[in-house]
Amino acid sequence: MTTQRRAIGAYGERLAARHLEGNGLELLQRNWRCAEGEIDLILRDGDDVVFCEVKTRRTTAFGPPAAAVDHRKVRRLRQLASRWLTEAGVRAAQIRFDVVEILPQPRGAARVHHIRDAF
Repeated sequence: MTTQRRAIGAYGERLAARHLEGNGLELLQRNWRCAEGEIDLILRDGDDVVFCEVKTRRTTAFGPPAAAVDHRKVRRLRQLASRWLTEAGVRAAQIRFDVVEILPQPRGAARVHHIRDAF
């Protein structure tokens, strides 16, 4: 991954975290990694734990950012979430998988679209 793409991804994750915290979610962990992959954001929403994938794109020429979350990514995120819950010893009333799309704009603030229960 290029430095520019990494910077755009980090920018999107910062915006998504700020947006979600502004909507009352508590950030538990950012960029949790293990040998099998990474979870962008892990948050608490009341008694629920939310695993959030952040997708940032500069353009919608190839579809919306959430379109990049395919069945393989969904399967991996579910496995990673199970591992995180076990390792962290966290119990949740429910778990949820959200996607946050970030679309930077030529002028003004980036567009942020939060998709709850995305899968």
